[in-house]
Amino acid sequence: MTASGSVALRGIVKRHGSVTALHAIDLDIRPGEFFALLGPSGSGKTTTLRVLAGLETPDEGSVTLDGRDVTHADPGERDVAMVFQSYALYPHMSVGENIAFPLKMVGMAGAEIERAVSEAAAKVHIEHLLARRPGQLSGGQQQRCALARAIVRKPRLFLLDEPLSNLDAKLRLETRVELKKLQRSLDVTTVYVTHDQEEALTIADRLAIFMDGRIVQVGTPEGVFARPASVDVAGFLGNPPMNLLDASVRGRELTLGGRALTLGRAYPEGAVVAGVRPSAIRLVADGIPAHVYLKEILGEDTIVDLQLGDTLVRMRAPGRIACNEGDAVQIGFDAESVHLFDSQSRQRLAS
Repeated sequence: MTASGSVALRGIVKRHGSVTALHAIDLDIRPGEFFALLGPSGSGKTTTLRVLAGLETPDEGSVTLDGRDVTHADPGERDVAMVFQSYALYPHMSVGENIAFPLKMVGMAGAEIERAVSEAAAKVHIEHLLARRPGQLSGGQQQRCALARAIVRKPRLFLLDEPLSNLDAKLRLETRVELKKLQRSLDVTTVYVTHDQEEALTIADRLAIFMDGRIVQVGTPEGVFARPASVDVAGFLGNPPMNLLDASVRGRELTLGGRALTLGRAYPEGAVVAGVRPSAIRLVADGIPAHVYLKEILGEDTIVDLQLGDTLVRMRAPGRIACNEGDAVQIGFDAESVHLFDSQSRQRLAS
Protein backbone atom coordinates (compact mmCIF):
# COMPACT_ATOMS: atom_id res chain seq x y z
CA MET A 1 0.00 0.00 0.00
CA THR A 2 1.29 3.50 -0.92
CA ALA A 3 1.97 5.68 2.12
CA SER A 4 -0.38 8.65 2.56
CA GLY A 5 0.67 12.00 1.11
CA SER A 6 3.08 10.88 -1.62
CA VAL A 7 3.28 13.12 -4.71
CA ALA A 8 4.64 12.39 -8.17
CA LEU A 9 4.79 14.90 -11.02
CA ARG A 10 5.83 13.53 -14.41
CA GLY A 11 6.61 15.64 -17.47
CA ILE A 12 4.42 18.57 -16.40
CA VAL A 13 4.17 21.22 -19.12
CA LYS A 14 2.02 24.32 -18.65
CA ARG A 15 1.59 27.00 -21.29
CA HIS A 16 -0.06 30.41 -21.07
CA GLY A 17 -0.58 31.31 -24.71
CA SER A 18 2.83 31.47 -26.38
CA VAL A 19 4.65 31.44 -23.01
CA THR A 20 5.68 28.10 -21.49
CA ALA A 21 5.46 28.47 -17.71
CA LEU A 22 6.61 24.92 -16.91
CA HIS A 23 9.00 22.82 -19.01
CA ALA A 24 8.60 19.06 -18.35
CA ILE A 25 8.64 19.16 -14.53
CA ASP A 26 9.48 15.85 -12.79
CA LEU A 27 9.25 15.73 -9.01
CA ASP A 28 8.73 13.18 -6.22
CA ILE A 29 7.66 14.25 -2.72
CA ARG A 30 7.67 11.72 0.11
CA PRO A 31 4.87 11.18 2.66
CA GLY A 32 5.16 13.48 5.69
CA GLU A 33 7.87 15.57 4.05
CA PHE A 34 8.15 19.35 4.35
CA PHE A 35 9.13 20.19 0.78
CA ALA A 36 9.93 23.72 -0.46
CA LEU A 37 9.65 25.07 -4.00
CA LEU A 38 12.25 27.85 -4.11
CA GLY A 39 13.01 30.29 -6.87
CA PRO A 40 12.81 33.89 -8.04
CA SER A 41 9.51 35.48 -9.15
CA GLY A 42 8.20 34.00 -12.39
CA SER A 43 10.24 30.80 -12.12
CA GLY A 44 7.20 28.47 -12.11
CA LYS A 45 6.94 27.47 -8.45
CA THR A 46 3.41 28.84 -7.81
CA THR A 47 2.17 27.40 -11.13
CA THR A 48 3.46 23.99 -9.98
CA LEU A 49 1.61 24.38 -6.67
CA ARG A 50 -1.61 25.31 -8.52
CA VAL A 51 -1.24 22.24 -10.76
CA LEU A 52 -0.91 20.12 -7.60
CA ALA A 53 -4.02 21.74 -6.12
CA GLY A 54 -6.06 21.22 -9.28
CA LEU A 55 -6.45 24.96 -9.89
CA GLU A 56 -4.49 24.61 -13.14
CA THR A 57 -4.61 21.71 -15.60
CA PRO A 58 -1.27 20.82 -17.21
CA ASP A 59 -1.03 20.77 -21.01
CA GLU A 60 1.16 17.68 -20.78
CA GLY A 61 2.22 15.25 -18.06
CA SER A 62 0.59 13.63 -15.03
CA VAL A 63 -0.06 14.35 -11.35
CA THR A 64 -0.22 11.37 -8.98
CA LEU A 65 -1.26 11.53 -5.32
CA ASP A 66 -0.86 8.36 -3.26
CA GLY A 67 -0.53 6.34 -6.45
CA ARG A 68 -3.79 7.70 -7.97
CA ASP A 69 -3.72 9.76 -11.17
CA VAL A 70 -5.47 13.06 -10.35
CA THR A 71 -4.25 15.05 -13.36
CA HIS A 72 -7.79 15.96 -14.40
CA ALA A 73 -9.49 15.63 -10.99
CA ASP A 74 -11.26 18.65 -9.50
CA PRO A 75 -9.62 20.34 -6.47
CA GLY A 76 -12.34 18.93 -4.19
CA GLU A 77 -11.51 15.36 -5.22
CA ARG A 78 -7.84 15.62 -4.23
CA ASP A 79 -8.10 16.01 -0.43
CA VAL A 80 -5.62 18.90 -0.42
CA ALA A 81 -5.77 22.21 1.48
CA MET A 82 -4.14 25.41 0.30
CA VAL A 83 -3.14 28.61 2.11
CA PHE A 84 -2.81 31.55 -0.27
CA GLN A 85 -0.47 34.53 0.06
CA SER A 86 -3.54 36.77 0.53
CA TYR A 87 -5.11 34.32 3.10
CA ALA A 88 -8.48 34.58 1.20
CA LEU A 89 -10.62 34.79 4.36
CA TYR A 90 -14.34 35.61 4.15
CA PRO A 91 -14.67 39.11 5.69
CA HIS A 92 -18.37 38.73 6.63
CA MET A 93 -17.72 35.55 8.65
CA SER A 94 -16.21 35.23 12.12
CA VAL A 95 -12.88 33.45 12.60
CA GLY A 96 -14.78 30.37 13.84
CA GLU A 97 -17.06 30.40 10.78
CA ASN A 98 -14.10 30.79 8.44
CA ILE A 99 -12.40 27.75 9.98
CA ALA A 100 -15.67 25.75 9.95
CA PHE A 101 -16.50 26.55 6.31
CA PRO A 102 -14.73 23.57 4.65
CA LEU A 103 -16.42 21.17 7.10
CA LYS A 104 -19.89 22.63 6.43
CA MET A 105 -19.26 22.20 2.70
CA VAL A 106 -18.83 18.43 3.20
CA GLY A 107 -21.89 18.17 5.48
CA MET A 108 -20.22 17.39 8.80
CA ALA A 109 -22.50 17.41 11.86
CA GLY A 110 -22.61 20.59 14.01
CA ALA A 111 -21.15 19.08 17.18
CA GLU A 112 -18.26 17.53 15.23
CA ILE A 113 -17.58 20.84 13.47
CA GLU A 114 -17.42 22.69 16.79
CA ARG A 115 -14.95 20.18 18.20
CA ALA A 116 -12.79 20.22 15.04
CA VAL A 117 -12.75 24.04 14.91
CA SER A 118 -11.69 24.29 18.58
CA GLU A 119 -8.93 21.75 18.00
CA ALA A 120 -7.60 23.49 14.85
CA ALA A 121 -7.75 26.95 16.48
CA ALA A 122 -5.86 25.69 19.54
CA LYS A 123 -3.11 24.25 17.33
CA VAL A 124 -2.36 27.73 15.94
CA HIS A 125 -3.11 29.58 19.21
CA ILE A 126 -6.19 31.59 18.13
CA GLU A 127 -8.86 29.86 20.22
CA HIS A 128 -9.57 33.19 21.96
CA LEU A 129 -10.31 34.95 18.65
CA LEU A 130 -13.09 32.72 17.25
CA ALA A 131 -15.81 35.39 17.58
CA ARG A 132 -13.86 38.14 15.78
CA ARG A 133 -14.06 39.05 12.10
CA PRO A 134 -10.92 38.93 9.88
CA GLY A 135 -10.91 42.75 9.70
CA GLN A 136 -10.36 42.87 13.47
CA LEU A 137 -7.24 40.69 13.29
CA SER A 138 -3.57 41.55 12.77
CA GLY A 139 -1.76 40.13 9.74
CA GLY A 140 -0.25 37.36 11.85
CA GLN A 141 -3.65 36.42 13.30
CA GLN A 142 -5.23 36.34 9.83
CA GLN A 143 -2.47 34.03 8.71
CA ARG A 144 -3.14 31.68 11.64
CA CYS A 145 -6.85 31.71 10.81
CA ALA A 146 -6.04 30.68 7.22
CA LEU A 147 -3.78 27.89 8.54
CA ALA A 148 -6.50 26.64 10.91
CA ARG A 149 -9.04 26.58 8.05
CA ALA A 150 -6.59 24.51 6.00
CA ILE A 151 -5.74 21.95 8.70
CA VAL A 152 -9.28 21.52 10.09
CA ARG A 153 -10.15 18.95 7.39
CA LYS A 154 -6.96 16.98 8.10
CA PRO A 155 -5.99 16.87 4.41
CA ARG A 156 -3.39 14.47 3.06
CA LEU A 157 -1.57 17.35 1.34
CA PHE A 158 -0.99 20.84 2.70
CA LEU A 159 -0.07 23.50 0.09
CA LEU A 160 1.35 26.87 1.20
CA ASP A 161 1.89 29.73 -1.27
CA GLU A 162 4.28 32.30 0.29
CA PRO A 163 2.21 32.29 3.51
CA LEU A 164 4.65 34.46 5.50
CA SER A 165 5.38 37.16 2.91
CA ASN A 166 2.86 39.65 4.35
CA LEU A 167 4.32 39.50 7.87
CA ASP A 168 7.06 41.71 9.31
CA ALA A 169 10.57 40.26 9.74
CA LYS A 170 10.27 39.40 13.45
CA LEU A 171 6.84 37.78 13.11
CA ARG A 172 7.95 35.92 9.99
CA LEU A 173 10.83 34.37 11.94
CA GLU A 174 8.58 33.34 14.85
CA THR A 175 5.85 31.96 12.59
CA ARG A 176 8.39 30.00 10.54
CA VAL A 177 9.41 28.05 13.64
CA GLU A 178 5.77 27.45 14.65
CA LEU A 179 4.86 26.34 11.13
CA LYS A 180 7.56 23.69 11.15
CA LYS A 181 6.41 22.43 14.57
CA LEU A 182 2.78 22.41 13.38
CA GLN A 183 3.68 20.36 10.30
CA ARG A 184 5.59 17.88 12.46
CA SER A 185 2.66 17.51 14.89
CA LEU A 186 0.17 17.00 12.03
CA ASP A 187 2.52 14.65 10.15
CA VAL A 188 1.06 15.89 6.86
CA THR A 189 2.96 16.20 3.58
CA THR A 190 3.54 19.92 3.05
CA VAL A 191 4.58 21.74 -0.13
CA TYR A 192 5.76 25.28 0.54
CA VAL A 193 6.36 27.95 -2.11
CA THR A 194 8.79 30.77 -1.31
CA HIS A 195 11.28 33.10 -2.98
CA ASP A 196 13.02 33.55 0.39
CA GLN A 197 16.01 31.23 0.43
CA GLU A 198 16.61 31.60 4.17
CA GLU A 199 13.03 30.45 4.77
CA ALA A 200 13.43 27.44 2.46
CA LEU A 201 16.85 26.43 3.80
CA THR A 202 15.73 26.53 7.45
CA ILE A 203 12.25 25.04 7.19
CA ALA A 204 12.39 22.35 4.48
CA ASP A 205 13.41 18.69 4.67
CA ARG A 206 14.17 18.89 0.94
CA LEU A 207 13.70 21.55 -1.72
CA ALA A 208 13.52 22.05 -5.47
CA ILE A 209 15.09 25.14 -7.02
CA PHE A 210 13.12 26.59 -9.94
CA MET A 211 14.51 28.83 -12.66
CA ASP A 212 12.72 29.84 -15.87
CA GLY A 213 10.05 27.16 -15.55
CA ARG A 214 12.50 24.34 -14.89
CA ILE A 215 13.71 22.49 -11.80
CA VAL A 216 17.48 22.97 -11.78
CA GLN A 217 18.32 21.12 -8.53
CA VAL A 218 16.61 18.98 -5.89
CA GLY A 219 18.10 18.01 -2.54
CA THR A 220 18.39 18.68 1.16
CA PRO A 221 19.09 22.30 2.15
CA GLU A 222 22.56 21.28 3.35
CA GLY A 223 23.35 19.36 0.16
CA VAL A 224 22.15 22.05 -2.24
CA PHE A 225 24.03 24.79 -0.39
CA ALA A 226 27.25 22.75 -0.15
CA ARG A 227 27.19 21.54 -3.77
CA PRO A 228 25.25 23.88 -6.10
CA ALA A 229 24.68 22.09 -9.40
CA SER A 230 25.25 25.10 -11.66
CA VAL A 231 26.49 28.67 -11.84
CA ASP A 232 22.87 29.86 -11.70
CA VAL A 233 22.15 28.00 -8.45
CA ALA A 234 25.46 29.14 -6.95
CA GLY A 235 24.66 32.75 -7.80
CA PHE A 236 21.17 32.47 -6.30
CA LEU A 237 21.86 30.78 -2.94
CA GLY A 238 23.60 32.48 -0.04
CA ASN A 239 23.50 35.94 1.51
CA PRO A 240 25.49 37.41 -0.11
CA PRO A 241 25.54 34.75 -2.88
CA MET A 242 28.66 32.98 -4.07
CA ASN A 243 31.32 35.02 -5.90
CA LEU A 244 31.70 33.73 -9.46
CA LEU A 245 35.05 34.45 -11.14
CA ASP A 246 36.52 33.58 -14.53
CA ALA A 247 39.55 31.32 -14.10
CA SER A 248 41.52 28.59 -15.82
CA VAL A 249 42.56 25.17 -14.64
CA ARG A 250 45.36 22.84 -15.68
CA GLY A 251 45.70 19.62 -13.75
CA ARG A 252 45.74 20.61 -10.10
CA GLU A 253 46.59 24.26 -10.75
CA LEU A 254 43.85 26.91 -10.74
CA THR A 255 44.85 30.36 -12.06
CA LEU A 256 42.66 33.16 -10.75
CA GLY A 257 43.35 36.90 -10.59
CA GLY A 258 46.90 36.30 -11.82
CA ARG A 259 47.66 33.91 -8.95
CA ALA A 260 47.96 30.11 -8.93
CA LEU A 261 46.21 27.92 -6.38
CA THR A 262 46.85 24.21 -5.90
CA LEU A 263 43.64 22.16 -5.92
CA GLY A 264 42.98 18.91 -4.14
CA ARG A 265 42.56 16.98 -7.40
CA ALA A 266 43.35 17.32 -11.10
CA TYR A 267 40.93 18.68 -13.71
CA PRO A 268 41.12 18.75 -17.53
CA GLU A 269 42.77 21.89 -18.89
CA GLY A 270 40.47 24.76 -19.81
CA ALA A 271 38.48 27.82 -18.83
CA VAL A 272 36.26 27.49 -15.75
CA VAL A 273 34.07 29.57 -13.48
CA ALA A 274 35.41 29.47 -9.92
CA GLY A 275 32.87 29.97 -7.12
CA VAL A 276 33.92 31.16 -3.67
CA ARG A 277 31.52 31.92 -0.82
CA PRO A 278 31.94 35.39 0.74
CA SER A 279 32.56 33.74 4.12
CA ALA A 280 35.55 31.81 2.68
CA ILE A 281 37.45 34.94 1.63
CA ARG A 282 39.86 36.63 4.05
CA LEU A 283 42.49 39.38 4.02
CA VAL A 284 46.03 37.99 3.78
CA ALA A 285 49.59 39.35 3.57
CA ASP A 286 50.41 37.70 0.24
CA GLY A 287 47.41 37.01 -2.00
CA ILE A 288 45.36 38.38 -4.90
CA PRO A 289 45.54 42.21 -5.10
CA ALA A 290 42.20 44.04 -4.68
CA HIS A 291 40.80 47.41 -3.64
CA VAL A 292 38.16 48.03 -0.98
CA TYR A 293 35.12 49.47 -2.77
CA LEU A 294 32.58 49.52 0.07
CA LYS A 295 32.35 48.33 3.67
CA GLU A 296 29.02 47.50 5.35
CA ILE A 297 28.89 46.82 9.08
CA LEU A 298 25.92 44.54 9.86
CA GLY A 299 26.11 44.30 13.64
CA GLU A 300 27.95 41.01 14.25
CA ASP A 301 29.26 40.70 10.67
CA THR A 302 30.97 42.96 8.16
CA ILE A 303 30.53 42.72 4.39
CA VAL A 304 33.31 44.17 2.24
CA ASP A 305 32.92 44.77 -1.51
CA LEU A 306 36.30 44.36 -3.18
CA GLN A 307 37.31 45.45 -6.66
CA LEU A 308 39.30 42.64 -8.29
CA GLY A 309 40.19 43.97 -11.76
CA ASP A 310 36.81 44.54 -13.43
CA THR A 311 35.03 42.19 -11.04
CA LEU A 312 33.33 42.97 -7.73
CA VAL A 313 33.97 40.34 -5.04
CA ARG A 314 32.14 40.22 -1.72
CA MET A 315 33.71 39.09 1.55
CA ARG A 316 31.72 38.38 4.73
CA ALA A 317 33.57 38.15 8.04
CA PRO A 318 32.56 38.06 11.70
CA GLY A 319 33.15 41.22 13.74
CA ARG A 320 35.01 44.27 12.42
CA ILE A 321 37.60 44.25 9.62
CA ALA A 322 40.63 46.56 9.66
CA CYS A 323 40.25 48.15 6.23
CA ASN A 324 38.61 51.23 4.74
CA GLU A 325 37.14 52.25 1.41
CA GLY A 326 39.89 52.84 -1.15
CA ASP A 327 42.49 50.67 0.64
CA ALA A 328 44.70 48.35 -1.40
CA VAL A 329 44.46 44.86 0.14
CA GLN A 330 45.23 41.27 -0.70
CA ILE A 331 42.72 38.44 -0.41
CA GLY A 332 43.01 34.68 -0.16
CA PHE A 333 40.93 31.53 0.38
CA ASP A 334 41.54 27.82 0.83
CA ALA A 335 41.52 25.45 -2.16
CA GLU A 336 38.82 23.32 -0.47
CA SER A 337 36.42 26.27 -0.52
CA VAL A 338 36.52 26.66 -4.33
CA HIS A 339 33.60 25.34 -6.43
CA LEU A 340 34.39 24.78 -10.12
CA PHE A 341 31.90 25.06 -12.99
CA ASP A 342 32.32 24.46 -16.71
CA SER A 343 32.55 27.82 -18.47
CA GLN A 344 30.40 26.61 -21.41
CA SER A 345 27.68 24.43 -19.87
CA ARG A 346 27.78 26.39 -16.56
CA GLN A 347 27.31 23.04 -14.76
CA ARG A 348 29.33 21.89 -11.76
CA LEU A 349 32.49 19.96 -12.57
CA ALA A 350 32.54 16.51 -10.97
CA SER A 351 34.84 16.33 -7.97
